[in-house]
Amino acid sequence: MIEVYIDGASAGNPGPSGIGIFIKNNGQVESHSIPLGQLTNHEAEFMALIRALEICRDRSCSIISVRSDSALVVDAVENTFVRNKKYAPLLDTALQLARSFELFFIKWIPSKENKKADELARKAIRMNR
Repeated sequence: MIEVYIDGASAGNPGPSGIGIFIKNNGQVESHSIPLGQLTNHEAEFMALIRALEICRDRSCSIISVRSDSALVVDAVENTFVRNKKYAPLLDTALQLARSFELFFIKWIPSKENKKADELARKAIRMNR
């Protein structure tokens, strides 16, 4: 099973945004810092999930476990519902991608357990300049 740690961040809300993705796969690690331009923090969090799922799909992964410190994203995926309709298209995209895996898990973790993805997201914000 592949462990995927994700985080989205914004310098302002909205503001320059970025995502961090940290993947652990059989002792191998992979890091991604991806700038996103001007988004809200919640949009960045959803984009982190979407991009992580795309990366894993493109690598033909079959079983993945995603960890995020975004309660909004984790709850939305678990309940297949988001209260703010602005995020509905992002959730729909994430759910469609999640169905492409044999097994997909998502789990909320505290920020202190997501430091690597947070560092990568903050680096991505700086890449917007």
